[in-house]
Amino acid sequence: MIYDLIVIGGGPAGYLAAERAGQAKMKTLLFEKRFIGGVCLNEGCIPSKTLLNSAKILDYARFGAKYGVSVKEAALDHKIVLKRKDKVVKTLVSGINMKLKKNGVEAVNDEAVIRGKSSGGFEVSAGSVVYTSKQLLVATGSVPVIPPIPGVKEGLEREFVLTNREILDLEEIPGNLVVVGGGVIGLEMASYFNSAGSKVVVVEMLDHIAGNNDIEISEILLKNYKKKGIDFYLSSKVVEVSEKSVVFECNGKKTTVPCDRVLMSVGRKGASQGIGLENIGVETQKGCIPTDERCRTNVPGVYAAGDVNGKSMLAHTAYREAEAAVNNMLGKRDFMRYNAIPAVVYTNPEVSGVGETESSAKEKGIDVETVKISMRYSGRYVAENEGGDGICKVIVNKKYRNLIGVHMIGSYSSEIIYGAALMIEMQLKVDDIKELVFPHPTVCEVIREALFEL
Repeated sequence: MIYDLIVIGGGPAGYLAAERAGQAKMKTLLFEKRFIGGVCLNEGCIPSKTLLNSAKILDYARFGAKYGVSVKEAALDHKIVLKRKDKVVKTLVSGINMKLKKNGVEAVNDEAVIRGKSSGGFEVSAGSVVYTSKQLLVATGSVPVIPPIPGVKEGLEREFVLTNREILDLEEIPGNLVVVGGGVIGLEMASYFNSAGSKVVVVEMLDHIAGNNDIEISEILLKNYKKKGIDFYLSSKVVEVSEKSVVFECNGKKTTVPCDRVLMSVGRKGASQGIGLENIGVETQKGCIPTDERCRTNVPGVYAAGDVNGKSMLAHTAYREAEAAVNNMLGKRDFMRYNAIPAVVYTNPEVSGVGETESSAKEKGIDVETVKISMRYSGRYVAENEGGDGICKVIVNKKYRNLIGVHMIGSYSSEIIYGAALMIEMQLKVDDIKELVFPHPTVCEVIREALFEL
């Protein structure tokens, strides 16, 4: 049987592409070797947010007295949290399967390998069956980077070293948890397990946490984490891991910290190996598949979307890339733009940002004007955040007077940042945004307040 499209990988890019293709009446086949929904739905975005929500409720209960609400004994039952996490995941996976079926997508739970190309199209096998398609979309996602640190490989085998997959199913709260890597995954898990009762230590090679986020906001987040009792060792390199300790080096000095479990979260890489790309000549670079602005690879008829192309390892980027790829397959000229993709750290407080930071603008030679204001400019923020130290930064292109960056730390910022992304995407000028009516009292008003400081 010949298909219009075969999609390899059932994560956000894969399942949404299959859904959109099915809606367009393309005969579509989707392969997923593990679980529909991919890492995001099963081992990342969704389960981690379920855990973090429970931790947030616990924190509110513990510190409710300053709001006039006293709770004598607040405790977290981790097993119930895990049970609810599994229910949430099951519900959402079921919903995706229903949408795929509704749109006529055939889904196969098996590992697919590209065998080559024939006169009929691209040939893909799963087990002993060979399928043919006019077009391919590779959406195989990413896998954790496992550094060659002594003890890590053995630790993974003996299950005291964990990746994002295993830690979300950990049944017991470890007494001492060492998190290697202070990026988004590491910080979110550090936050949850700290609230749940672990003594958490984070070891990060960089001199700051939270990756490419605005440095000042990262420093505020670091201060908040330290207040909660999380220890950080920055500019530090892990040199050895064992079942009882982690050894790291900083400025030539070695330090040993105790551990019961270790979370390895030093980054992710494209999952492009073992799927037969070489059989049809698809190029890869450092495990990722290079694509153009239309999500096309170097081989006509072959597209790549999501983490595997290495451009922006975020589920919402994958969704948009999937749509761009399918649109181009259908003959509609659609182009990916990466200048207004929001990013969020879903801890308490939340961190969100979109567009240029001061440092990225400087690197690109963009002359900017930056305004920083306290989130306390928002009446709602003051009402709901006793002693909150959040800030909002807006970055404006001096020449054109349009908004090019917004970065925030504080409650609701994850739900606000899409508005800033829209402003940047639409290239709105400062005077245009000043005329918009924001609801009051809301936290999002700080964006407008900041622009009036220019």
